[in-house]
Amino acid sequence: MSEIRFALAQIDTCVGDLDGNAEKVLDYARRAAREGARVAVFPEMTLTGYPIEDLALRRTFRKAAWDKANWLAVELEADGLGDLYVVVGTVGTDQANAKPRNRLVVLHDGVVWAGYDKHFLPNYGVFDEFRIFTPGESAMTLDVDGRRLGVAICEDIWQDGGPVSELAGLGIDALVTINGSPYEEGKTHVRRDIAAKRAAEVNAPILYVNQVGGQDDLVFDGGSFVLDRDGTLVERSPQFVEDLSLFDLADDGTARVSSIAPDLDPDEEVYRACVLGLRDYMAKNRFTGVCLGLSGGIDSALVAAMAADACGGENVWGISMPSMYSSDGSKDDAADLARNIGAHYDVQPIEPLFAAFQSQLDLHDVAAENLQARIRGVIVMAYSNSKGVLALATGNKSELACGYSTIYGDAVGGYAPIKDLLKTRVWELARWRNRHAEEETGQVPPIPVNSIVKPPSAELRPGQKDSDSLPEYALLDKVLAAYIEHAHGRADLLADGFDPDTVDTVMRLVDRAEWKRRQYPLGPKVTALAFGRDRRLPVTSAFRE
Repeated sequence: MSEIRFALAQIDTCVGDLDGNAEKVLDYARRAAREGARVAVFPEMTLTGYPIEDLALRRTFRKAAWDKANWLAVELEADGLGDLYVVVGTVGTDQANAKPRNRLVVLHDGVVWAGYDKHFLPNYGVFDEFRIFTPGESAMTLDVDGRRLGVAICEDIWQDGGPVSELAGLGIDALVTINGSPYEEGKTHVRRDIAAKRAAEVNAPILYVNQVGGQDDLVFDGGSFVLDRDGTLVERSPQFVEDLSLFDLADDGTARVSSIAPDLDPDEEVYRACVLGLRDYMAKNRFTGVCLGLSGGIDSALVAAMAADACGGENVWGISMPSMYSSDGSKDDAADLARNIGAHYDVQPIEPLFAAFQSQLDLHDVAAENLQARIRGVIVMAYSNSKGVLALATGNKSELACGYSTIYGDAVGGYAPIKDLLKTRVWELARWRNRHAEEETGQVPPIPVNSIVKPPSAELRPGQKDSDSLPEYALLDKVLAAYIEHAHGRADLLADGFDPDTVDTVMRLVDRAEWKRRQYPLGPKVTALAFGRDRRLPVTSAFRE
């Protein structure tokens, strides 16, 4: 048996862009062939993008996707790549009941040469594939130059039994799995542990090819890899970028060590996930710039730095909207930040507008505070409309959890880059971004130190601090993590060691804010449990603990 070279094509696809996705496959297939690859492996649902949600139920979409697979097979042949085995994902149709299937196809010799349908359909967290797809029934192997390759799709390797168990008895030489595995903190090592278990089960190397890029509230980090049959890492692609990596299966069945990209620092990993989510949301929805309110606080500062990294500071419009309660320090911090990242910086005082509203409404207390936030929201959306740029909401997960934001005020926007970051995580990422600027690039740290160290405040009344309304964030975030991400009830939280007053306060705030969260903009999921598809609770609920 001869040595076989595989190309791991870790690409960024866009849902519904059949033409663009197919052209990208052609480009990477050409590159793979130039590198001597015999098999080019692409991610799950390559041609359609992933996840396609209820687009799968549309017959015309399925037909267009299948036509594109056939077109691609012909184009590969015409391009002199007919000998290459190109493994891609798409949507298929079950011939018996006309329902959609999550399908892997092999393009070879100008035709769609073979197909395999995903067996296990995830139906937890962000996944809802029971609603969409019909499961496949049996395993599939592919013979290439005397080597038997087994194939699987994403969830198939996460569950015991099914196609991998079938493949274990067929004497395969390698297991090829195509994936659309969304990013979340800490998931990288979990994937490798699962893959090592499957490699041992089939007694063969496993190739794990994952997609990269942002799709609405999901971020796919890539990080494709190859493990030998004993779990040894022999190839790892970089995270958060498109990549073509090569792997050789030696003639004796062993996996040759290839390039191994280094693991990222945990803070850098999360930061890059947020930036990629924003960058792709902009690109795939045809936005070239963003606007946001710059208060001088840490949240808007971190979002602005991410935006500059995503689309360039020259495409960021920062708007300072001081009121009679805004401190000189906050205004200076906002100006410094804009200068550091090279953003446009406009000052739009809200006091005249506030006075005009008050002359008619005469609001007090929280109503007057919310009015200020809503005036700012109107200004941000005015910039968005007039300049054709994406408005960014700057709220973090702690605020979103507790309802500590003004609906139609600071909650306005089309995308919320830090909505899945607790406040304490915001500070950590801000410090990392500044360290990265100094140590890695020799640049000026983008985020003013004062924005990081000063007590957080909405500055909607004299002397206001967040701690007037919320527990200190160091404590609050621990309670939120237990209550939201681990679903601990009141008795559990007390057993965790939190005091009753804090528990009751936090639970009350979180439970009463569900209606706000339903109206908050999309933002990148980076934790195991993000607000949205991960956590589905009724807005109207009388249950209290």
